[in-house]
Amino acid sequence: MSYPHLQAIALEKSSVLMNHGPTVLVSAQHAGTQNVMAAAWACVLDFGKSTKVTVVLDKSTFTRGLIESSGYFALQLPTKKMVALTHALGSESAHDVPDKLQKNGVNIFTLPGLELPLVEGCAAWLACRLMPEPHNQQTYDLFIGEVIGAWADDRVFRGGRWRFDEVSDDWRTIHHVAGGQFFVTGMAVNS
Repeated sequence: MSYPHLQAIALEKSSVLMNHGPTVLVSAQHAGTQNVMAAAWACVLDFGKSTKVTVVLDKSTFTRGLIESSGYFALQLPTKKMVALTHALGSESAHDVPDKLQKNGVNIFTLPGLELPLVEGCAAWLACRLMPEPHNQQTYDLFIGEVIGAWADDRVFRGGRWRFDEVSDDWRTIHHVAGGQFFVTGMAVNS
């Protein structure tokens, strides 16, 4: 499947996709099984030629097992129009609801040479290789990934910048606060 507005982002610039602190969808696959979950605690750890990100994944999550087995995951930035879907993916576990992706109407696409499920409709996608840190993973549920591919939707991200003020509010990324309450990214203010 092709994704018409998908543009590749240079790896050394990929940190810009996440540095405004959005809630993310985390996806992974292993041995033919795919899953997607929501995570509010994700951020850029290091940037440049080897951008690194972190994400907190509780031991009880199904997706965590897929990541530990495959060594890869994707972070995706859902938008305001995806609030209900994001909340559902963060509230239901594939341990309890094995068909949660189908149940919630999640549309997946893949890119050539990348064995990761990517969620349609997001504003950006980062493919990551797990950098195993067993102590951090077991003690703090903290996972570190090296970004190996980055893409953004050219309707909302162009020229190395977010263009939230130029599109419908539905394209703004979301930030989970608690109990299903989200905020959307606000207006741009330049210095």
